[in-house]
Amino acid sequence: MPKPAAVLVTIPQNGLDSRMVIEQAPMEDELGDVLEKALVHACLTPDSLASCTGIDAERIRDAIDYRYDFTADELRRIALALSLNVTGVEAIASARYPLPVIAGLPFCLHPLRSPHGIGTANAYLVSDCRGGSGVLFDTGPDPERLRRMWPAGITRIAAIFLTHVESEHVGALAEVQRLFGPAPVFAPAGARFPGAAGLGDGARMECGGYQIEALATPGHAEAHNSYLVRAPGALHASPLLISGDLLFAGSVGGAFFCGNRLREQVGRLLTQLPPATIVAPGHGPLTTLAHERIFNPFAAA
Repeated sequence: MPKPAAVLVTIPQNGLDSRMVIEQAPMEDELGDVLEKALVHACLTPDSLASCTGIDAERIRDAIDYRYDFTADELRRIALALSLNVTGVEAIASARYPLPVIAGLPFCLHPLRSPHGIGTANAYLVSDCRGGSGVLFDTGPDPERLRRMWPAGITRIAAIFLTHVESEHVGALAEVQRLFGPAPVFAPAGARFPGAAGLGDGARMECGGYQIEALATPGHAEAHNSYLVRAPGALHASPLLISGDLLFAGSVGGAFFCGNRLREQVGRLLTQLPPATIVAPGHGPLTTLAHERIFNPFAAA
């Protein structure tokens, strides 16, 4: 049995239970990934970035291939030329990107992680910590691994919400439906996923005891939703954002559909949602919006 990628614990504080997630997930992106994505967003090439910064183009290409030895001044010049957050670029380059303590959710969050490349693809199960029923966000790619990681106390699925249609995020859907029977499936409007109901921007519902709001966040894919999850009666608790492949800890998703739309939606999340919002991304570890506002390299874009 594989060890879980995150552990849920309950710590009494001032007579109250504060649920905290202790993360063990690897970062999704290194400096090379950040530079490659930022070049696409800025419509630049390594050669044009070299002209802007005075840094040799071959060294920039080496950095995209994860071989780099930039000085602090060179990192600053690169960040400014690419409209990136200097603090975040320096943290990523040193492999010391800080992560926040994840606490304050009024429900249990079960990260279900599957290997994907050198990182992980994440699905998330939300439950009330007493077992029984849960709401699933994405499914991961591997039916067998999902079955092995599944919390023993969750025997029913109230609904399944898909952020976007890629195999690493929906590959285990048929196994979930086989194990737990039919449950309503929701996907972004326009995704054309068989059997799924489309949800557009701002669509809200109560499902499994939770308030769920769909946010259309195109950029990585044309049909892409993030989902904001709250517990009724816990209005002052931290909301949960299932961000799919839009926003990661320390990075953003690849702009396979449109870089401008992706930047717009990242900015929307960072500026319009509560800072205490806990972010559960499609790849990599959990974070918070307040934390990413300070450290994410793309927060300045």
